Amino acid sequence: MKINEQKLQAAINLNPTKRSQTMTIADLSERIESGSLTVPLYQRGLSWNDAKAIALFNYQLFGKAPVSPISLNEIGTNDDVPQLSFISRKEIAGDNRGKLSVVDGQQRLTTNYKAYSNDASFSSIVFDFTQAKFRRANNGKANKSQIPVGVLFNKNQQTLTDYIYKHYSSNDATKLFPLLVGIRTKILNYSYTIHIADNMAENEQIEWFEVLNNAGSNVSLIELALSKLRMHDFDIYSGFITPYKKMVKDYGFGELFSPFSSNVSYPIASLNPAFEYLLKDGIHSKNYAPIPSDTKEHMLLKLTKEQLDNISELTLKALEEALDFIFDYQLQEYVKAMQYVMYLTGYFIFQRDNIQKDSLSNWVKKTRFDNLSNGERRSIYNKLINGKF
Repeated sequence: MKINEQKLQAAINLNPTKRSQTMTIADLSERIESGSLTVPLYQRGLSWNDAKAIALFNYQLFGKAPVSPISLNEIGTNDDVPQLSFISRKEIAGDNRGKLSVVDGQQRLTTNYKAYSNDASFSSIVFDFTQAKFRRANNGKANKSQIPVGVLFNKNQQTLTDYIYKHYSSNDATKLFPLLVGIRTKILNYSYTIHIADNMAENEQIEWFEVLNNAGSNVSLIELALSKLRMHDFDIYSGFITPYKKMVKDYGFGELFSPFSSNVSYPIASLNPAFEYLLKDGIHSKNYAPIPSDTKEHMLLKLTKEQLDNISELTLKALEEALDFIFDYQLQEYVKAMQYVMYLTGYFIFQRDNIQKDSLSNWVKKTRFDNLSNGERRSIYNKLINGKF
C-alpha cells in the first residue's frame, strides 16, 4: 500500500483557522475607506438590491445568530490578481502586498459601508421606529417616524445628532436619541468572524470563492472573463446585464432566466447580433447566434469602451422593441423560453428597415425550440434574421 505521507502530514500540520478573528462593522468600514480592504478582479459585480440590504440590516439588529463569516486573503508575494477599490471599483495601481482582499463577503461589506458612508444609493432605506424595522421609505423620502440609514449609521455620530435635533421637538429628540444611539452602537460594533488566508495564488482564491460563494459550483468562465472588462472602465453588470434583466422582468418574463447561469449567459449571448451588425458590417456567422453556447466574452475583452457602449445600447433598444412587439401582438402565451426574446432582438437589429410584423407574429406562434441541437437553433436564427419565415 502506497501512502502519500508527505502531503498528508503537510495538511495535518496546517490549521488555517488559527488566523480567524473578529472585526466590527466599523473596523471593516474604516479599512474599506483607507483602502486596506480591497476586492479582487475576479469577483462578481455588486448584485444586491435594496431588499437584500434591508434584510441584512434587520438581521444584524434582530437576528439571534451571527451572520456567516467573511473570508479574506492577505496579499503577499502572490500579488498577481488585480485589486479594485471598494469605493470607486477602479483598479488599484502599485504594490498591494499586506492588504486584505475579499474572497467572500463583498455584498455584505459593501452594504454596511454604504450606510457608514451615507451613500446616495441608500437614500430611500430607513429605520422606521414606529414599525421597529428597516424598510424602504414611501416615495423614497423619510417621514417623521423614520431615520435614513446613512444618517443612523454614519461614521460621524454628529450627523445623527444634528438630524434628530433638527427634525424633532426637544421632547421627542430626548426620547429618540438614546434609542437610536443604541441601535447605531450595536450595528457598528456588530462583530463578524473573519477567516484570513495567507498569500493565496489566484487559482487558490477562486477555488475558495467557488466553495463559499456558490455552494461548490464553478464560477462561470464567462463571469471570470467579464470581470476583466472593469479594467476598460466598463462595468458590464451595471451597464448592460442589470438593465437587460430588469427590462425582461418588467415585461413579465423573469421566470425565463433558468438555470441560474442564464442570468449572465442570456444577456451576453444577446450581444452577438449588435456586435455583428455594428462591427462586422452586418455579416452573420453561424456560431454567432444568440444562444448560450455562442457567447463571445473573450471577444468583448478586445473592444473599446465606446464599442461596448454602442453594442449594449443597440441591444437594449432592440430588446425593448422585441418585448413591445410581443405585447402589441399578444404573443405572451407563446413565449415559453428566452430564445424567442433573444431571437426577436436579433431580428429587430438586422431587419431594422424591413420589419414584417405579421409574418414575425406567425413565426413566434409556429416555432418551437424543444429538443433542438445547437445546429438546428443556429439555422432557425439565420433564416429569421434574413427574413425567411
